[in-house]
Amino acid sequence: MESKLSYLLLSGGKVYDPTNGIDGQPKDIWIKDGKIVDPPTGDESVRTIDLTGYTVMAGAVDMHCHIAGPKVNTARKMQPEQMRQVSECLDYDAPMASVPDIYTTGLRYTGLGYTSCFDAAVTPMASRHVHHEFDAVPNIDKGFFVLVGNNHYALDCIANKDSRRLKSFLGWVMNRCGAYAPKIVNPGGVEMWKQRASGNAKDMEQNIEGFDVTPHDIVTSLTSAANELNLPHPVHIHCNNLGVPGNFETTLATMKAVAGQRAHLTHIQFHSYGGKGTNESVMCSKVQPLAEIIENNPDLTVDVGQVMFGETTSMTADGPLGYYLHSIGGEKWFSADIELESGCGVSPIKYRNKNYVHALQWAIGLEWYLTVTNPWQVVMSSDHPNGGSFLAYPMIIRLLMDSAYRREQLKLVHPNVLKHSNLPDLDREYSLSEIAIITRAGPAKILGLENKGHLGVGADADITVYTPNSNFETMFAWPKMVVKAGEILVEDGEFRKQIVGNLIEACPEYNQELDQSIESWFEKRLSYPLNPIQI
Repeated sequence: MESKLSYLLLSGGKVYDPTNGIDGQPKDIWIKDGKIVDPPTGDESVRTIDLTGYTVMAGAVDMHCHIAGPKVNTARKMQPEQMRQVSECLDYDAPMASVPDIYTTGLRYTGLGYTSCFDAAVTPMASRHVHHEFDAVPNIDKGFFVLVGNNHYALDCIANKDSRRLKSFLGWVMNRCGAYAPKIVNPGGVEMWKQRASGNAKDMEQNIEGFDVTPHDIVTSLTSAANELNLPHPVHIHCNNLGVPGNFETTLATMKAVAGQRAHLTHIQFHSYGGKGTNESVMCSKVQPLAEIIENNPDLTVDVGQVMFGETTSMTADGPLGYYLHSIGGEKWFSADIELESGCGVSPIKYRNKNYVHALQWAIGLEWYLTVTNPWQVVMSSDHPNGGSFLAYPMIIRLLMDSAYRREQLKLVHPNVLKHSNLPDLDREYSLSEIAIITRAGPAKILGLENKGHLGVGADADITVYTPNSNFETMFAWPKMVVKAGEILVEDGEFRKQIVGNLIEACPEYNQELDQSIESWFEKRLSYPLNPIQI
């Protein structure tokens, strides 16, 4: 007689599954073949784990981080002293480089209950390299966003108002590179920087020299093309003037330009500044007017890019930003120009709580979480490692759930932050369901991942179990159990098993009639053959 496959039953835990309307009710979760399933009707063998009294959520999803590719490897080379200090121990409190090796990255994400991650900025030329690195990341599912906002072919399509050719290019480059979504970084500004070191796009209507387009043209054209391709996550936008005082005006213009279409604005904290300089009496928070736009446009979403105090590394496809950060205090700086595609800047940075600008950035990030009333429109991120390591997520959760703790931390930062931020007036505390939304259900929905971020029948069996604790940082720092694709990877706070996670990619259907002409266009202009970058 053929033996029946066994089931795994997680029994009696308090489940927080906002997608399916479950808010802390005890619920049994049945697992088979890596999926959540209906209870069996026959006499199947079952392994039961009693989770009575524990908190159960879907595996967390980091929709914006930097974990692979040449930029990350450059950051590692720039800081060998950090790599030498990394402990072999994987405890939450063990020291870790701001840019750990790829193997440690996978384990540390698993140790926090994260089961899916997306690298937010990969050039087409680097895509093959990233796929090889992804193969070495244990446990987590992973994908990446491909850079198109300064791509010469895309700019040529936009300048000629050729939406058909632009849409074909997006389909071609995403299939060719194995990407999940298109990424726009400082549209036009990076290309201006590459042409002239003092160049950048200062506003949405500035003409990009040599291309006869504006940032407004780039953002609206790519957003429309991505939506017409019916991508699960249409477009991921890093606005112009990141980190520059007064940049909220550019951010506001970008939001208005794409309103009415599905679009995601990333690390929004870095784009929410008022004032015209870093003077304490001038630079201030402008979260409120931007949050109002988000509230009134349900198709627009943001992730925060929370700054946390301490040493980390800035890495960005925004080349002029990398130089700007170096010029205001960075000891090291690396810059790269990727022909026809993008740029890159890498620089170590240390955020200090007594530095007015750093403290204001910290406060503005928290303002975003606490001001937007609909948690489905705001996602937890630290723009790892730009605002801080992903290991800071438990501390961010505590800041959101415990207003008394938040007030105590406010006393430790530069005092003028109290004058130029709304954070002191915000008493809101997140619930466990809201935490489940901004770390799981929300990013999964925004990314179009139908089988992630929830615990309904048919979902991937990616599950995290926490031990309740009044100190929410402690609670979320080290789960009792992490299940990935039905396999128990962490149990009783210890690693039990490693698996190979999946690649998450979008392969949109598109008009392939132009493939040959697109490839010929690049072959004529690139300094190397195109074929080696194909995955």
